[in-house]
Amino acid sequence: MPETILITGGAGFIGSNLVHRWHRNHPQDRIQVLDKLTYAADPKQIEGLDRVELVVGDIQNLELARHLIDKNGVTKVFHLAAESHVDRSITGPAEFIQTNLGGTFAMLEAARQVWAGQQDCRFLHISTDEVYGSLGDTGKFHETMAYAPNSPYSASKAGSDHLVRAYHHTYGLNVVTTNCSNNYGPRQHPEKLIPLAITRMAKGEPIPIYGDGLNVRDWLYVEDHCAALETVMLKGVAGETYCVGGDNEQTNLALIDLLCDLVDQHLGRPQGTSRKLKTFVQDRAGHDRRYAIDATKIQAELGWKAGSGFREGVSQTVAWYLKP
Repeated sequence: MPETILITGGAGFIGSNLVHRWHRNHPQDRIQVLDKLTYAADPKQIEGLDRVELVVGDIQNLELARHLIDKNGVTKVFHLAAESHVDRSITGPAEFIQTNLGGTFAMLEAARQVWAGQQDCRFLHISTDEVYGSLGDTGKFHETMAYAPNSPYSASKAGSDHLVRAYHHTYGLNVVTTNCSNNYGPRQHPEKLIPLAITRMAKGEPIPIYGDGLNVRDWLYVEDHCAALETVMLKGVAGETYCVGGDNEQTNLALIDLLCDLVDQHLGRPQGTSRKLKTFVQDRAGHDRRYAIDATKIQAELGWKAGSGFREGVSQTVAWYLKP
């Protein structure tokens, strides 16, 4: 039967890619997008899709959230809306606490009030691997690992994860949580590393690299992430957490070098042109050294696996940002 799906933050990077995927794979469903349209969102990314309606509003508005869930008979909530840029959380933490904690509370409370114990309705909370802190040279993040957030951003996300857990154990709300590694792909705001580097290379501008460039991240192609979210929504176990990673560990320096080569190739430049733009800058405060995800649980229990090769995904991303 057709359902109404609510996606918070659906005009943002991951959210808009999820809107397109759900629209494509579930053509009978109606998709309601709730988005405040901050600087990181772009309504053009989801316009023109039938059965998709954008509501401009704040996830902290409990009355609005309750109205949308109740009026439209929403049965599934993908909660992606969040402040997510670590640098911004360091210079202005208040907005992160308000949005990521206060907004998640309002969305959970709205769902609890409207659904009133209906176990066929589900709330999927999308979080980050940064709640686990920083890894050494070995090991990977997994679902039972202790939380150790090191930035105002990751602390606010850790708090929202705990709220989601509490609403399941206290009120019986059908919730599931995912913690993902660094995403990349089309439609990402240019403040993030990969689109920032691509756009600067294209303009011949310096590419800033924090510290020694040897911080390691596990990169996940956004389409693979959206496939995981779809899988968890449909097949995940209530109250459970699933770590989602691309199994693509790269130092920032190696990533930048790959981007340089792909941009030069795409623009027909001599190889090595963009590498000359690399500029090392002072390291970020509290910069976690290494992230890596152990995705064994979601692979073994739900049958999901990242399908995109790293070079292939990055090549597609470069082509998207440099298209005429």
